[in-house]
Amino acid sequence: MEKPLILVTNDDGITAPGLRALIRTMKEIGDVIVVAPDSPQSGMGHAITVDSTLFSKKVVVDHKEGAPFEYSCSGTPADCVKLALRVILDRKPDICVSGINHGSNSSINVIYSGTMSAAIEAGIEGIPAIGFSLCDYSWEANFEPSLKPIKKIVVEALANGIPKGTVLNVNIPKTSEEPKGIKVCRQARGNWKEEFDKRTSPSGKDYYWLTGEFELLDKGEDTDEWALANGYISVVPTQFDLTAHHAISNINNWNLNGH
Repeated sequence: MEKPLILVTNDDGITAPGLRALIRTMKEIGDVIVVAPDSPQSGMGHAITVDSTLFSKKVVVDHKEGAPFEYSCSGTPADCVKLALRVILDRKPDICVSGINHGSNSSINVIYSGTMSAAIEAGIEGIPAIGFSLCDYSWEANFEPSLKPIKKIVVEALANGIPKGTVLNVNIPKTSEEPKGIKVCRQARGNWKEEFDKRTSPSGKDYYWLTGEFELLDKGEDTDEWALANGYISVVPTQFDLTAHHAISNINNWNLNGH
């Protein structure tokens, strides 16, 4: 029986420890091909490269535990998936996994996430896709406790399929032990209270650093934020059809075509 073909990508770059851990785990399931950014692309959302050239080359990052075929790409996470599907791969992958991100992509963070945008790009192409994130921003983060449940989720997705028009946003709590379990959740309501830290360069020019704190606006116990705070992995089915279907009838009541 032919092994599943697994496309692996991320937004932290092809040398990121989270990606390397995901590659090792996916090799236990199927044949792995990696197409990932050649430098960190965090917070790029669904940006694509349209006004400059893209470069890609085959690389070897880890002779012992790497994938047989790994390619770095000068573009964004979404570019990596596009390039993989249109240029590098000779057949459609059975699944695309993105991550493991260094840091949370729960709640409203999913909007800004390069990790999830890579998964969404694959989903748009009809490929089952999952984005994985560990709630630890450290480059030295411990990914080991998350690998067994990540493998379980991917195996289940391959066996059962992911509903059409949906990708999975999986976030994993920071823990020294295996998480308590896995909960399928909704995205918690929240936003960032942001500020810009104004500074002055040695040449006298003003510049700004974006800072802020996450504000949770949701006390529900069926959310990703609740699951993570209580030691569970959160799985949020995420759709890329951005239509607010519940608002259509309301907007239809406007006098849009009248005089």
